[in-house]
Formats: sequence, structure tokens, C-alpha cells
Amino acid sequence: MLAAIGEHVDAQVGRVTVRLPGAVAEAAVGAWERDELGDLGEETHEQYALRDQAGDLALIGLVISERGRWEGEDVVIDLDVVLAGAAVRASL
Repeated sequence: MLAAIGEHVDAQVGRVTVRLPGAVAEAAVGAWERDELGDLGEETHEQYALRDQAGDLALIGLVISERGRWEGEDVVIDLDVVLAGAAVRASL
């Protein structure tokens, strides 16, 4: 049922306009530009979840680097609702 609700929400929302402080936006772009070196090895559930969040952060950095626009001290982006939701879940 959660997936069915998600389909309806995505059809109605899709993207949301988000305003981020410049330092936060630059950190996200840094996550996108970061190179992962070495073998990850076996992960705990917590390490896997943290790496998943790091991937979402990097994707937000990609969006910022491709479509972000500076407005004063902030960066404004149109962010996919899935990534916006991932950011909100990480803050809880």
C-alpha cells in the first residue's frame, strides 16, 4: 500500500523547490565529487544505512551542480520528491 500511495504522490508532486544555505549545498556537491576508493568489505546494517544516506546526499549534490542557482547566500534547486524525502527521513 505504501508503494501505491507513493505512485499517487509522485504523479501529483514529482519535484519540490528547495532553498539550501550555500555551505550545505557546497557540502552536498563535495559528496558528489568524492571518489570512493577501496573495497567496502562486509557491512553492518548501520553501515549499509549510512552508505545509502551518503548516496542520497551525493545525488542531491549532483542536482545542485547541474541545476542549482544561487540566490544571495542560498542555492535553490528543484529536487525530486524522493530525494527530498530521503533528506527529511535522515533528519528525524
